[in-house]
Amino acid sequence: MTAVIEPHKNENVVWHRHQVNKASRAQQKSQQPAVLWFTGLSGAGKSTIAGALEERLAELGYHTYLLDGDNVRHGLCRDLGFSSEDRRENIRRIGEVAKLMADAGLIVLTAFISPHRHERQLVRDMLLQGEFLEVFVDTPLAECEKRDPKGLYKKARAGEIKQFTGIDSEYQAPESPEIHLPAGDASIAELVELCLESLKERQIIRQ
Repeated sequence: MTAVIEPHKNENVVWHRHQVNKASRAQQKSQQPAVLWFTGLSGAGKSTIAGALEERLAELGYHTYLLDGDNVRHGLCRDLGFSSEDRRENIRRIGEVAKLMADAGLIVLTAFISPHRHERQLVRDMLLQGEFLEVFVDTPLAECEKRDPKGLYKKARAGEIKQFTGIDSEYQAPESPEIHLPAGDASIAELVELCLESLKERQIIRQ
């Protein structure tokens, strides 16, 4: 079991404020820091859409970083398993990294199932108001199972994987996401445009 890490309480450990701050870094990049938190079932298209959006933002000259669920488990979270405690710690760590990247003035994109609302709220609470954008990749379970790019649903149905989100473990869909992507009914290009329009409306990007 992984221990839940509480904020540092040692009085000798303090947060240092530096002259080059978030505002100056953002101004340098001509963008507003933000964390786009893509959530949805396995196979919903989170990584694909987030990757396509990052490509478009890069083409437009914006500074981004994409944190992918599988990639972080090769390094930052390689010591974590898939128990409830480890999954929560996985999200907490990603939230902390995303917060630091936002402080660097970046537009951060993340692609994680993050099935529970309280986990996503945990990350939202780390950031300033307006910086966290919950992006619900709304793909029906039947479509996700049909795609099944990793063969995980097949294993879950066969009982080879326990506590699999959407099968024998609950996925709590966002109630009021900043961006709702009907991924079962639209193309990747259309979904990327929906994201770009939302970023423009929020003045995170200018074009």
